[in-house]
Amino acid sequence: MCLIVFAWRPGHAQPLIVAANRDEFYARPSLPLAQWPESPHVHAGRDLEAGGTWLGLGANGRFAALTNIRDPHQPPARRSRGELVAGFLTGNLSIDDYLSDVVARSPEYAGFNLLLGNANELWHFNARSSEPVMLQPGIYGLSNAALDTPWPKLLKAKAALSAVLDDPQPKQLLALLGDAQTAPFAELPDTGVGLATESLLSSVFIASQSYGTRASTALIVQADGTRRMVERSFGPYGGHLGEVEINL
Repeated sequence: MCLIVFAWRPGHAQPLIVAANRDEFYARPSLPLAQWPESPHVHAGRDLEAGGTWLGLGANGRFAALTNIRDPHQPPARRSRGELVAGFLTGNLSIDDYLSDVVARSPEYAGFNLLLGNANELWHFNARSSEPVMLQPGIYGLSNAALDTPWPKLLKAKAALSAVLDDPQPKQLLALLGDAQTAPFAELPDTGVGLATESLLSSVFIASQSYGTRASTALIVQADGTRRMVERSFGPYGGHLGEVEINL
């Protein structure tokens, strides 16, 4: 998952609104959003190469999502980051206990941002920082750096999310995730991948022959705990592959 914008509003009729794009190589096998047969309380997509996931829902209001930290110089990881999301969704540890374990094991993974939540709390952990943070109410964004790093696509997506929060609907959230306009060269970050790649990755929705947005997800959580999640899947050059909706 390479872009997540979300509104955390405890006490609101819709306390959590999420719009997220998962960007990955098209050749990496995965399954779309579905109930997991071996863990029926989990609803998420699945990475078939390593078995984890990038975003999903679990029992008792559990929510988890992940982005990577872009750093071409980091050493190869021993473990897949997707297991961090899957472990929280399939388990029953409290957020505090689970994050304590993640912090201790974080050097085993390439750089990541992890979001973990339930009906009452939402936490963020950046593997390059010293400790997790419980988020206060607000509108946030994660891409491939620290929380709310002002990359052009993150600023654009946060503004688009803010504009629909009076009455957020999955169609609106998915529409903002489909913005394929790249940023001007002068506004691009320098993450060490070269200008051409920085430009390709600067749009909210990424499309190319080999790498791009594989899934766009809209999540709306109601105060009574009911949840609606819609996921659209994509192939090379942004070809639409299907849509799944789950209501819990």
